[in-house]
Amino acid sequence: MSKDTDVILPGATLGVLGGGQLGRMFAHAAQAMGYFTAVLDKDETSPAGLVSHQHLRTGYEDPQGLAELARLCAAVTTEFENVPAGSLNKLAESLPVSPAGSAVAIAQDRAAEKAHFVKCGVPCAPYAVIETAEQLAAVNDALLPGILKTARMGYDGKGQIRVKTREELVKAWSELKQVACVLEKMLPLAHECSVIVARGRNGDIVNLPVQRNLHRDGILAVTEVYEGNVPAAQAEQAVAAAKSVAIGLDYVGVLCVEFFVLDNGQLVVNEIAPRPHNSGHYSQNAMDVSQFELQVRCMTNLPLVQPRQHSATVMLNLLGDLWFKDGETAKAPAWDQILALPGAHLHLYGKVDAKPARKMGHLNITAASPEKARETALKAAEILGIEAF
Repeated sequence: MSKDTDVILPGATLGVLGGGQLGRMFAHAAQAMGYFTAVLDKDETSPAGLVSHQHLRTGYEDPQGLAELARLCAAVTTEFENVPAGSLNKLAESLPVSPAGSAVAIAQDRAAEKAHFVKCGVPCAPYAVIETAEQLAAVNDALLPGILKTARMGYDGKGQIRVKTREELVKAWSELKQVACVLEKMLPLAHECSVIVARGRNGDIVNLPVQRNLHRDGILAVTEVYEGNVPAAQAEQAVAAAKSVAIGLDYVGVLCVEFFVLDNGQLVVNEIAPRPHNSGHYSQNAMDVSQFELQVRCMTNLPLVQPRQHSATVMLNLLGDLWFKDGETAKAPAWDQILALPGAHLHLYGKVDAKPARKMGHLNITAASPEKARETALKAAEILGIEAF
């Protein structure tokens, strides 16, 4: 077993739990740096499995699969926050694992996540934990209207119901099968933003610029990153808060911290993702170090250098709906028209079937100025049938 402080040089095999698009882009980054990759995911056509040197087709909790991953790899990471924390802990008995199971476990539980924000002194929306009928009855009226969210297994807007009254709250908890939930007070939002930080085992920490995000139906639609996308003081506050959250977790790896910006300019933290994030995909084409290269550097103890942005950028999320804009039969969008646009960088995830709301890829638009990036991105949106922003 390599020591946690050992540098793992190119030529070694790096493992990832989860075979989705984030694992695929991690594998591409690791391979570009000279590493071999191994993916553990039971899906035979998983995007990451299709491009890796080794694909272990087992479940995340399969003892034999985990033992084989540990045998093959010099270090392991994850690309999916709902990978069992216990599997990460098991792997950590024999090789370096980042992020740690303990950090992932907090990200998997909204109640634990909120408690961590409070402990770090980072403001979050007023909330209440609801696990029993007594806690439901004791909810303060000041939290309504609010959003009731399942404490576990919620992402991309899943497991969330908006409630205005106590009656709606009771009904919503029933609809969510009375599982443990968190009720968050609805706040007047101006916009949303996120920060991606990368922290090494030695405590070194770097960050990507603040990302301004637009969500539709609970799924990220557009990310804009350029100087002035959010006020400078707000950006400083977001970066400081994100680093505080990571340090408080003793986190190793890439972490995304998502924020709400209120009408009065106040910043409140929404949630964390213990992995690279959709809102950081622009870094593949607009930064000199991408979030996926940072993930590789964190797990191998390579030096963390502060990434530098060289182009203004807009990222458009490409959902499966785009394949059906002209009818019920899936038809590939006009990629030739998209790639005729200056600064257009197309990333498709190798998913076999397009389905509505399924993330199929993303489009990064880079330009010399924010105005040019937005202008080109709006042209691309028009060609693809994405609503203007």
